[in-house]
Amino acid sequence: MSTSPRPRVLMCPPTHFSVDYDINPWMTGNRDQADRGRAQRQWENLHALVADAADVELIPHVPGLPDMVFTANAGLVYRDLAVPSRFRHAERAGEEPHFTQWFAGARFAVDLLDGIEFEGAGDALLDRAAPRLWFGYGHRSDARAAAALQERLGLEVVPLRLVDPRFYHLDTCLCPLSGGELLYFPAAFDETAQAAIAARVPEDKRIAVSEEDALAFACNAVNLDNVVILNRASAALRQALAAHGYRVRETPLDEFLKAGGSAKCLTLRLDEPGLN
Repeated sequence: MSTSPRPRVLMCPPTHFSVDYDINPWMTGNRDQADRGRAQRQWENLHALVADAADVELIPHVPGLPDMVFTANAGLVYRDLAVPSRFRHAERAGEEPHFTQWFAGARFAVDLLDGIEFEGAGDALLDRAAPRLWFGYGHRSDARAAAALQERLGLEVVPLRLVDPRFYHLDTCLCPLSGGELLYFPAAFDETAQAAIAARVPEDKRIAVSEEDALAFACNAVNLDNVVILNRASAALRQALAAHGYRVRETPLDEFLKAGGSAKCLTLRLDEPGLN
């Protein structure tokens, strides 16, 4: 009997992780406050959970680039195409050549969005049940990236304006799930974006989280088949996910929350539709 190939995920060990600057509200007040040893242990626990369900590939952490550990921001992967990030902030721009080189070495076709700020799978999330890309803008990625991505991918790209600076990337407040459900925090979006989501995802497939869960980065989750890996979830959210057939795996990632990231930020899916 044939079996489906295991998912593939890119991660970066937090060898040089720290909070050295302030480019999002989570970093404010946390400069030099990260415990690198504790972050390493938390990352290893996440790595173990991801490796239970996926093949994990690693990119070395380059000194002087503390946020490189957040591989979701390496770029967007679709089939054999990689669209590397173009970071808004100079503090992260140094990551770009390292991720671009990794994609090329991994035999992805690399297509850059020249002159357009775009922060990869932090703001571009593929739907799991429809040929659709959810695209967040308003804080980091340029709205113009939506048309550029639609041209390159040949998919419907749904622009969603983010309005709460605490949820500065789409993956901090929205997570498409394998069964077609959408885990999200509605208040992070403007009314037009909320209407766009409601028009495309049936109500019984929309799992709206509380502000408490949103601030624990419950939407910044890694979904591998029926497993949802996240920092922390309330009992109500665990029950809601279980009702849809998902198994929740919680693993503390508070050291990374000091920099504004959690489980999803620390991973990049490499086998999006068509890469089998």
